[in-house]
Amino acid sequence: MSEIETKLSAARTRLILDKPFLGALVLRLPMLRADPGWCRTTATDARAFYYNADFIDALSLEQTQFVLAHEALHCALSHFARRLHRDKYRWDIACDLAINPLLIAEQLEPCPGALHLVEFEGMTAEEIYPCIAESEQMETHDQHLYDRTETNPGGSPGGGGDRPNDVPAAERADPQPQAPRSESDSGKSPSAATQPAPLSPTEQERLAVQWTQRLAGAHQQALQAGRMGGELGRMIGHLLQPRIPWRMLLAKYMTATAREDYNWARPSRREGDAILPSLRSSELRVVVGLDTSGSISDEEMRQFISEIDAIKGQAHAHITLLACDAVLAADGPWIVEPWEQLRLPRAFTGGGDTDFRPVFEWVEQHDARCDLLIYFTDAQGAFPNHEPAMPVIWLVKGKAEIPWGQRIQLN
Repeated sequence: MSEIETKLSAARTRLILDKPFLGALVLRLPMLRADPGWCRTTATDARAFYYNADFIDALSLEQTQFVLAHEALHCALSHFARRLHRDKYRWDIACDLAINPLLIAEQLEPCPGALHLVEFEGMTAEEIYPCIAESEQMETHDQHLYDRTETNPGGSPGGGGDRPNDVPAAERADPQPQAPRSESDSGKSPSAATQPAPLSPTEQERLAVQWTQRLAGAHQQALQAGRMGGELGRMIGHLLQPRIPWRMLLAKYMTATAREDYNWARPSRREGDAILPSLRSSELRVVVGLDTSGSISDEEMRQFISEIDAIKGQAHAHITLLACDAVLAADGPWIVEPWEQLRLPRAFTGGGDTDFRPVFEWVEQHDARCDLLIYFTDAQGAFPNHEPAMPVIWLVKGKAEIPWGQRIQLN
């Protein structure tokens, strides 16, 4: 085993011991030595970790951990499947700006050239992408090969900086580079002499499922070991949430709470002596909380209220609407019966901190018969210390966690 391979193995082992979540992901990537002609630093195609031996030799052990975890996270977060219609250059930049702050927060030392801008911390690649201008001059430190349509072996180290106009015509004419070769015989270490081919649609779909399963498994193991927290833990938990449309989930929980059942009570004498089942329906009392601190737009509030209005007739729901930032809106609450239309009562201008406690205190003091509370919010505020007796549904915009209740992600 060469010194470079020993260094990579040591870095991987340290990740497994110190950062078990990242270590479990890195273990899934075969490490292949690449030809310096096409790989200036490191690269991944969601199938393997490719490295330039001279680049790894120049890194410290801590920086080697960083580049291993960086490529593994690209794969685990399915960046190769999430680009869709987006421009490759801007998407590659956005992916690195999303990943690197997570690794730095995990106290990994970034390698030279690693992109990191404070203003994008805590954001996903999709959120960062619109902020990257087409004229941007940033470069990724690595190459993202999964959906490459061009190569630039004589260009800069980063794959994110490759532009079609920078590519020699002879190389643009070859759309199918060869797949990596593994040479483990005759004492040779595994290597990739030629640049790997981009993923086919079938490969992309298969690898996306495979990496999501790996991500979920590593996340669960780290949680059980008490080693999954911080911003990385929150983002992974957010990504692993079911992608069921929030409207469907909201309708499910509202109608499930509606109190409709068959009643076997003896009927009036005028109706005869037979005891037959009869459907008895009682009104569902729902309190709806609106976070008006500024994180939820007026249009989003209107869509949410419109959805509640569509569901309440089916659930036979009496609605009490409360608007709150740090305090309850002075002109509320607004009461709507099952047969009346529910509308947003007025426009709410954002401002102030977020405090959820006033809504729960109002319910405790004024509506002891409340069957369900639905809160539309970004979940960043002060929660009550204790979970109330009533069921609570949080319709959440963003990645913040909740201490109790049922969380529905606003997709």
